Amino acid sequence: MKIEVAPSIISADFANLASEVKRIEENGADLIHVDVMDGHFVPNITLGPAVAAAIRRSTKMFLDVHLMIYNPFDYIERFAEAGANRIQIHFEATEDIEDTLKYIRKCNMEVGLVFSPPTSHEMIPKYLDLCDTVLIMTVNPGFGGQSFMPEMLEKIAFTKACIDARGLKTRIEVDGGINQETAQKCIDAGAEILVAGNYLFAGDMKEKIKGFHDIKRS
Repeated sequence: MKIEVAPSIISADFANLASEVKRIEENGADLIHVDVMDGHFVPNITLGPAVAAAIRRSTKMFLDVHLMIYNPFDYIERFAEAGANRIQIHFEATEDIEDTLKYIRKCNMEVGLVFSPPTSHEMIPKYLDLCDTVLIMTVNPGFGGQSFMPEMLEKIAFTKACIDARGLKTRIEVDGGINQETAQKCIDAGAEILVAGNYLFAGDMKEKIKGFHDIKRS
């Protein structure tokens, strides 16, 4: 099992975005996580397709676009044109989940579905075969710097068990309060992709990314 590390661009210095992207690339990250917030689905506003396109112009790295927005279907093509490699939508943000996931695939991108902490784990199995990734939020979405919610470990383990039971290749991604300690717990529960923001951008990013890569499942 290869652990992938995805620094969240929301924690970067936006006045020096190109150099921050280069920093991510040079310090050994596997992909870049791009948080898109609309001020409605979550109480914060971040960036849109134009900034995603600017990130794409700065790197050839895999762009993992996380849409924390209502009506995500309406923005799929724009983020595809901006250079997204994977688009992840929230289960809670649309009633057209299957159609939206299938349209992301039709636009030649990887497909992900995100579950916020209040959403029951029972909603997850139905969509696993449509997804390349399932992103389990380990904080309530909207802002960086929040504390990890340990009760989400059970949801990760449940999702991993469902994936294994059905022989799927769907990977589990986690986002929120991820540091060396919580990363170990998430990996033990079944996570393979670690999204981290403030933790990675503060201090020695290269050493912290290496620390994530070196974690072995207990």
